[in-house]
Amino acid sequence: MSEARLKTYRQIGPFDETSLPAGLLAEHRLKPGTWGRLEMIAGAVMLVWDDEAGGRERLSAGDIARIPPQRPHHLEPEGPFTLSIAFQRPA
Repeated sequence: MSEARLKTYRQIGPFDETSLPAGLLAEHRLKPGTWGRLEMIAGAVMLVWDDEAGGRERLSAGDIARIPPQRPHHLEPEGPFTLSIAFQRPA
C-alpha cells in the first residue's frame, strides 16, 4: 500500500541501542490492518523477515522500511543506532 494512503495513528521512539524494546529483537508481527514505518535516524540495523519468504534488509541512516500487517520480523542491531517507528492504517 502506498504511504499516501496511510495515516499515522501512533509513533514511538526515538530508540537507540540502550532503549530499544526487547520485543523488537524477537519475532513479532503487526496486528491486522496496521502498517509499520521504521525510520533510521543514525547507525544501522538488520531487518529480518521471519516468514517462508525470508530475507534480510540492512537499514542505515536515512532509510525507511515499510512493514506490512502480520508479516513476522525482528531487528538485529549493528552497533550504535537511532530509529523511530510509526504505526499506520488506511486513511
